[in-house]
Amino acid sequence: MKFTTAAMILASLVSPTSAFRIANLGSTTARSAATAAYRRRAASTFLPNSSAAIAASSSSLQSTYAHPRRQLTMAPLTLRGGCSALFSSTTTAEESTTETTSSSGPKEIFRSDYTALPFKVSNVSMNFDIRDGETFIESELTIVQNTGEGDLVLDGEADALTLLSISLDGKDLVEGVDYTIDGDTLTIVSSLLPTTADGTSVLKTKVKVHPEKNTQLSGLYKSGSMYCTQCEAMGFRRITYYPDRPDNMAIFDSVRIEADKEAYPVLLGNGNKLEGGDVEGDRHYAVWEDPYPKPSYLFCIVAGKLGSVSSSYTTVPSGRKVHLEVYSEPENVSKLGHALESLKKSMKWDEDTFGLEYDLDVYNVVAVNDFNMGAMENKGLNVFNTAYCLADPKSATDLDYERIESVIGHEYFHNWTGNRVTCRDWFQLTLKEGLTVYRDQEFSGDMMQSHAVKRIEDVSSLRGRQFAEDAGPMSHPVRPDSYISMDNFYTATVYSKGAEVVRMYRTLLGKDGFRKGMDLYFERHDGNAVTCDDFLSAMGDANGVDLSQFSRWYQTNGTPTVKYSSKYDEESKTYYLTLSQESNCDEPLLIPISVGLLDKASGEEVVATKVLELKEKEQTFEFDGLNGDVLPSMLRGFSAPVKLVRAEADASEEEDLAFLAARDTDGFNRWEAGQKLYTSLIFQTLEGNQDESKTLDYVEEAFGRALNMDGNDYSIQAYALTLPSESTLAEEMTVVDPVALHKARGDVRESLARKYLSEIRAKYDELTEAMESSGSGEDIKLDATSIGQRRLRNVLLGYLCCIKDTAEERDAASELAMKQFESSYGMTDRYSALNCLASMDGEESVVARRDAALQKFYDDANGDALVLNKWFMCQAVADLPDVLDRVKSLVKHPDFTLTNPNRCSSLISAFTMNAAHFHAEDGEGYNFLGDMTAQVDKLNPQLSSRMGRGLIQWRKYSEERGALMKEALQELADMKPISSDLFEVVSSSLKE
Repeated sequence: MKFTTAAMILASLVSPTSAFRIANLGSTTARSAATAAYRRRAASTFLPNSSAAIAASSSSLQSTYAHPRRQLTMAPLTLRGGCSALFSSTTTAEESTTETTSSSGPKEIFRSDYTALPFKVSNVSMNFDIRDGETFIESELTIVQNTGEGDLVLDGEADALTLLSISLDGKDLVEGVDYTIDGDTLTIVSSLLPTTADGTSVLKTKVKVHPEKNTQLSGLYKSGSMYCTQCEAMGFRRITYYPDRPDNMAIFDSVRIEADKEAYPVLLGNGNKLEGGDVEGDRHYAVWEDPYPKPSYLFCIVAGKLGSVSSSYTTVPSGRKVHLEVYSEPENVSKLGHALESLKKSMKWDEDTFGLEYDLDVYNVVAVNDFNMGAMENKGLNVFNTAYCLADPKSATDLDYERIESVIGHEYFHNWTGNRVTCRDWFQLTLKEGLTVYRDQEFSGDMMQSHAVKRIEDVSSLRGRQFAEDAGPMSHPVRPDSYISMDNFYTATVYSKGAEVVRMYRTLLGKDGFRKGMDLYFERHDGNAVTCDDFLSAMGDANGVDLSQFSRWYQTNGTPTVKYSSKYDEESKTYYLTLSQESNCDEPLLIPISVGLLDKASGEEVVATKVLELKEKEQTFEFDGLNGDVLPSMLRGFSAPVKLVRAEADASEEEDLAFLAARDTDGFNRWEAGQKLYTSLIFQTLEGNQDESKTLDYVEEAFGRALNMDGNDYSIQAYALTLPSESTLAEEMTVVDPVALHKARGDVRESLARKYLSEIRAKYDELTEAMESSGSGEDIKLDATSIGQRRLRNVLLGYLCCIKDTAEERDAASELAMKQFESSYGMTDRYSALNCLASMDGEESVVARRDAALQKFYDDANGDALVLNKWFMCQAVADLPDVLDRVKSLVKHPDFTLTNPNRCSSLISAFTMNAAHFHAEDGEGYNFLGDMTAQVDKLNPQLSSRMGRGLIQWRKYSEERGALMKEALQELADMKPISSDLFEVVSSSLKE
């Protein structure tokens, strides 16, 4: 499963793109009327400019924000049925009750407490009878003995299921005698179950659920006009009673789906379709079979009126012809082509790279509007957030296209790393997710034909998101030791750092050794639920190496620090490199450090990349036969997820960085050296001591060299000209001052823009002319060169638009951005220009351009949710003094809804990434986020827990800011009721 975070939203704006897809709220008629009325308003109305208008807008929001945390009146919950706790997606939190708290309260679960199931389900048959307002689900489970030590305990959320009947081996069971229900579990006494290893029993249940009222988007729910399911991590227990854990792998022999034929003509399930036909009452059915054992989290059905595109793929070497089909709502079918082609590329890549073929006759993908995550790898029936599936040049940026290809690949690669071999328990989540992220990163690097570009993107994301997570109150190892809500551990640590752990295997063992380890892993464990230790054993055994020390990565939280020092002995012609490590592990980690050596005199590489294995707290490595002093190129390709620093401050450090930025043969490290120079200058500017060093000279030299870089690797050039993000810079600070940091970074950016104004403008015009002469127009090319040209031009536009101290400069900047906005057909260039315009302020002509562009963008969207998402986001991250008031106004917009994760994140979570304004000293940003989080917690606990993370780093800020953030967290913690998801986040952050 691919997850999304608020930080991903900001990343999407940097390049720029959208990571979200939104569903409509309320009836089509009502929404259309509201939207039509909204469109009739003048541009100045939707973004008020005058103080009076803003004050009026803020006043009108008092009812929304004044008492959002008041205790809601709870409707009574019945033990068997939770329909009273469910509510329509068109109902506000104030009118509703919650289904997020169980009768037993939050409970912490520990990895050390794992025990095997006494009984397992080996085979499953199900029948879904979908009716308006309610769905009846019949399940037939074949029960077999596993350890036999205990009763059969089935998971089933009391707030979601109404139990209608239950029988075992044809006998109706009696509650209190044959079984008991306690909270969210149903227990059948062991005396009724098989007593021998080869014995079986058949358990039949019938339950009723209300998918139309399921705003948690977990289990069976309705999204727009379709029904769909999401079962990872623990959604299947909201569908029926079942041992809902990944180590119960069962064969789903038959899943029958029945629904109204006109309203839901497409009925899909896991695996291969067995049969289908009509039944009485204008209804129809379909029966699906999945021949491979799978855990319940991979279960899926979809029913809806869908359009599609299809093709086929023949696997190699077995020659299986696989039918491929990608579905969406009919109006979006024209945007499915890229996803289909990406699927074919993924299938071929996995065959070529790992020798892995697809194993069913059909592969279906469905794009869904309402989805908590990015996508889900259900066997043979992937479900995708529409943002990761739909694309055309007018609605999707280049980064959207790249992410769709990556996520399509990610979910396909799960067929082996996650489905055929899955995790024994949820603590092992990184076993499937970290490994699959690594695989999709390698796939994307091959597809874009530049692993250096991909590595820069991935490491930038890791530092901006995962390093912060490592340093915060929710810090955890890639394999956590405990959780209250498993949904809280779909994190950057499990995914991104987990991928870095897998990459270290590849670095240590080499390409061939890693492939041998993968082959042995599948040979040993196909069809099983296993652990991270099983993966490590396969890697070690296949290569005859002891990796026991490497296993410490799985139990160590935080980001390790590696320090280095060096000296050259001219007499012996030997270079000595000393490395030391610090981490939260009591024993030293095994850290691969890729190093190359460059001759200081000539700049030539005299020692090619070599992997040093740092196994001790401190080690010294010798390089002999060198005819002169050298400079080390350290941690090439970011060979380990660590912070690299010199053991002692050295006056020559920045001179060395300038040398590497100009001459390093490793593309990633050449970029890295430039980033470190930028970082040094920004912090010197922040501290007011820039004049005391030569840093500015080094930075200007590196910037000028990047600006005049030869060749056509435009993406590398664009990234070389881009300053480190504020989130990355913040990780280097003991106490973060977001306002001062934002200003310092802006000052450096403006200084470079003014220094190289003529060169930047010349390069911008040169690219514009080249793009126009190539006849791109509506024919948006997606090759690496074309994408790189657009990326570079938009970086240059950002520099040109940051010069706006005078009225003349603001007029020139807004005019240039408006010209690009109006002349661009593709979303990449258009949205980049809009982002520049959204932060323009000042004279009437400047404001008029900004508001006209925003109104034009909105009107041209014509209700397209992907485009509207971008419209909300660009305003949420705008650098304007009244941005919070604007965001509050947009909360009342007819196209905004709290019930859809994508729309909610595109505005509220995006604003939290606008650090200088979210962290304003008055604390109003914190109050706003707390209010919105409280409201969302009544609707969707997974989403509220993500939103609440915007407050948990309060210790990283000044005493005044920290106190205000902590106060907002405490108000959330004091809510009655509060979901387990949000409770875990806020309580962890408030621990002293």
